[in-house]
Amino acid sequence: MINPSASGWIDKFFTKLKLSELSVSETEANFYHKLRETGFIYGHIISFDTTFKIETKGWFKEEISKVALLNALYSIFLLNNKQKEPAVFIEQANLFYKQMHPEGFNLFKIIVPKNSPALTLEKIIDERVQTNDNIINKNFSHLVTNALLFIDVLAFRQYLIEGQIPEKYLKKIEETIVNIVILAFKIKTNKSQYDDLLIKLFEASIRYSKFSKKENITLDTLELDYFTAELEKKYLIDIAGMALWSDGVIENNEAYFLHTLARTIGIDDEFSSLSIIKTDGFINKYKKEIPYFNYSNPVKHFYDQTTKSVITLISRNKTRLVKEIIESKELMLLLAHSTHRDLNEKEKKKVKKQLLEICKTIPSLTIFLLPGGSLLLPILIKFIPKLLPTAFNENLEVDD
Repeated sequence: MINPSASGWIDKFFTKLKLSELSVSETEANFYHKLRETGFIYGHIISFDTTFKIETKGWFKEEISKVALLNALYSIFLLNNKQKEPAVFIEQANLFYKQMHPEGFNLFKIIVPKNSPALTLEKIIDERVQTNDNIINKNFSHLVTNALLFIDVLAFRQYLIEGQIPEKYLKKIEETIVNIVILAFKIKTNKSQYDDLLIKLFEASIRYSKFSKKENITLDTLELDYFTAELEKKYLIDIAGMALWSDGVIENNEAYFLHTLARTIGIDDEFSSLSIIKTDGFINKYKKEIPYFNYSNPVKHFYDQTTKSVITLISRNKTRLVKEIIESKELMLLLAHSTHRDLNEKEKKKVKKQLLEICKTIPSLTIFLLPGGSLLLPILIKFIPKLLPTAFNENLEVDD
């Protein structure tokens, strides 16, 4: 099993990949089609195009995004190099990211000189999928991962072909995506509650440009002839289609906009029609699983998402957490009392303090030590009784 939150997951990924059975996409069109089927283009990953099945039950969304990004980068590497050696890919990926240096992404802060190339790439990918500073903000804003990860894949392709990332390429493609989304919103017949959320999603994901709502933009002013690769053009159309779909339907004038965009950048109408069908099919099928379409009350959403995260962390660390709690006799006694009476303020503070001390000893639970992390403690406390032996209350009763 791969654990994307533990060191060494990239090496384990390639060990399981079975390079001898790996088939390389013959064309970029085939590569893009397969990647879109996984949900990577839409920012909601439902599968991986790999030679082995990856079980993601209990994974966080950013963990899924890590593996998906690695696999997408490796796939485009195979397409442009016709070689399968992971060590060569990892070296090229590290050199590629060393050129990027986006604002707020200090390569030298996160990389220890003694790291192996694979561990270095792990740290970089971890940084790339994040959008928010900590889990509190992440859950509150519901922006779990970078929604524009395919930009990394496009830039890596350019790097592999030209030996470097074209000047201002990242800034240009981000600005173009944002402006196309804004144009799509202007065209829409019916405005929806999700329009502003989609804007926020992209705003949190861009790193090289500033998000600004320009008033006088048109397809003609976007300088779309800058993009010559089929992958770039298809991605722009799919992003526009996703923005148009956010009210649940694409009207005739909206479809016309999509076809006009396609003709402007030199993509046939067949792809535009397919894009509408694929987007509609994917979102309808997975709408209930996509946080973006299930966002209602921000406080309720915060609680729901945070609860899921805490439960996952507790489940992963159940054995060690139970052991530490059982060894803390005072904590066990207080927890036992809490099941049949309300603790007073002094006792509650003791429970929180001792739980935080335990969390310090379990790396995965250091989330509770982050600023605002104490707000999550009530959720942790709520689920602790379910982890402990059923008779722990009686066993702790003080004899008369």
